[in-house]
Amino acid sequence: MLDALLQRFRQHDRLALSRLLSLVSRGENRDEILAAVGAPSKPSRVVALTGAGGVGKSTLIGKLIEHYRGKGQTVAVLACDPQSPLSGGALLGDRFRMPVQPDEGVFIRSLAAVSGRGAVADHLAAMVRVLEAFGFDIILIETAGAGQGDTAAHELADVLVLLLQPEAGDDLQWEKAGVMEVADVVAVHKADLPGAERAAGQVRSALDLVMGGELVPVVRVSSRSGDGVAELAQTIDARPLRRHARAADAEDLIRRAQETVAVRVAALQRARSEPLNRLLVEWQKGSVPPGEAANALLRILADAEANRADRTQSGVTQV
Repeated sequence: MLDALLQRFRQHDRLALSRLLSLVSRGENRDEILAAVGAPSKPSRVVALTGAGGVGKSTLIGKLIEHYRGKGQTVAVLACDPQSPLSGGALLGDRFRMPVQPDEGVFIRSLAAVSGRGAVADHLAAMVRVLEAFGFDIILIETAGAGQGDTAAHELADVLVLLLQPEAGDDLQWEKAGVMEVADVVAVHKADLPGAERAAGQVRSALDLVMGGELVPVVRVSSRSGDGVAELAQTIDARPLRRHARAADAEDLIRRAQETVAVRVAALQRARSEPLNRLLVEWQKGSVPPGEAANALLRILADAEANRADRTQSGVTQV
């Protein structure tokens, strides 16, 4: 069954996409699915929108969908709703607040976010990878109603947009930063309401205090009038693809680690290490599984490094 789903996924079957996402969201066959879908032909831009409940994330996402579709780009949305206390599923409120007409270039999935897990659903990073492999240009993540400490979305996205609204209280404690410290863009939503300009000024002052002068764009936007939507999208599009920079860093780290392991194994071979020789004999005979052999090699390297450190501390000169 999984092989058939993957085959249909490769043929751009949206029903197969939906079913694979369901499996991944439950943690079923996750690693197998990710390995099978492979790397995307081109990276998607992944944008997370976060903020307190009622700030208008879903409505603004609807406007961003219209903007990107108007440019001919395909859009997927992962909307994290609070988990229902009765069914355990998503409450589905977000999808009904996204005023989007049926469109083959748009895919929206509601997900249940368990309380206390950063306002995002489990396995969200894996679902993003599946959507990216499917070929969506833009992937929008909507968090559930988030507090100051809910920063998990930052690690999942290229761009994190923090939504605030005017008249949320005159003495907002902006210096209690939390999510503001990791926001890439701050959007003052419902900017057609009184106090929007003042709120934007408060945010800029707070960012100067929290970020030490680092420039974080502050955009005023109104979903009701449409003002500022294009500017917000342009600001998002100007940000670098942070996830792929992190992936490149990880690949460089792995390459360096492999080189280090190779050098140390060669040194042990020259020193005729008995533990290493025994492991190589067992490996050549095929009597040790690959995973077990790799763990054994790491233990041998760790023991050799510990012995070297002990000899150095005791004053024994290394040859």
